[in-house]
Amino acid sequence: MRFIDLFCGVGGFRQALVSLGHECVFSSDNDKDACHSYEINYDECPKGDISQIPEADIPAHDILCAGFPCQPFSISGNQEGFGDARGTLLHEILRIARSHQPPVLFLENVKNYRSHAGGETLKKTLQLLSRANYHVHYKILNASNFGVPQKRERIYFVCFRKDLDAAEFSFPAATNRKISLEDVLLASGDSRLESLLIERADLTLKSQLPKEVENRPLRIGTVGKGGQGERVYSVKGHAITLSAYGGGIGAKTGMYLIDGSIRRLHPIECRRLMGFSEDFKLHYRPNVCYKQFGNSVVVPVVRQIFKAVQSVVTKKVVLTT
Repeated sequence: MRFIDLFCGVGGFRQALVSLGHECVFSSDNDKDACHSYEINYDECPKGDISQIPEADIPAHDILCAGFPCQPFSISGNQEGFGDARGTLLHEILRIARSHQPPVLFLENVKNYRSHAGGETLKKTLQLLSRANYHVHYKILNASNFGVPQKRERIYFVCFRKDLDAAEFSFPAATNRKISLEDVLLASGDSRLESLLIERADLTLKSQLPKEVENRPLRIGTVGKGGQGERVYSVKGHAITLSAYGGGIGAKTGMYLIDGSIRRLHPIECRRLMGFSEDFKLHYRPNVCYKQFGNSVVVPVVRQIFKAVQSVVTKKVVLTT
């Protein structure tokens, strides 16, 4: 199947779908660092701002993928038409979908999208997707339940064109394979880890540390007052959610007790926590890497969802390929 990769970032959707044998025919992002990383990994520089690209310049495709930024739109008033999303990035998805009518839209957003504005944002989104001729399935999934040692809850939308009559679609069941953060760490003594070590006189650790693996973050201590970014976790559990903008001494990755020392995670370890391939080339600036992975989708989760999607689509539609 042919797919397009909107708000592509560093290509998490692309990693997942290409691994299943599908073809990316168009990508777009307006972040210069993301475009750099995308180009060095896929030999393709994404087009720029999608709002400036006419629908006619986008190739025919079977799947529209988009981890679209959570940009709220007005939910006031009584106009429930397509124009309610104008000026938002959801509008760009709807604009392309209405024009090309691909069989499937595959979208992702933060967990709180479901509850934003008391649920009205989600309600409006479903109305607009329906008016664009799509029947929507959505669900919040946690990467921790799909063989990835990171707590990362995201809402996924699988939207089938209404003529496909795909009411039987189900999201994949959790695998719950036992895995821990220690399974993805760099080897002890790696010189690249030295700058990530944290030494604090106000470190407090629990007297009893976990010995068994659990598929969730295991908090074992704090520094300072124990606020956001000041909590320490065990490698017997999962990483906390990687963040593009998180603050505190454990900013963006969290802090972990590893081989007797407290440290943040290396970009290579973050790459593994997002399920990217080992040959994925990292941006030369570590802080950019953290931002890029904090903004990305988790590849194994997307892959599992799309396996369910493709089993429906290949039975019901004549593809563009």
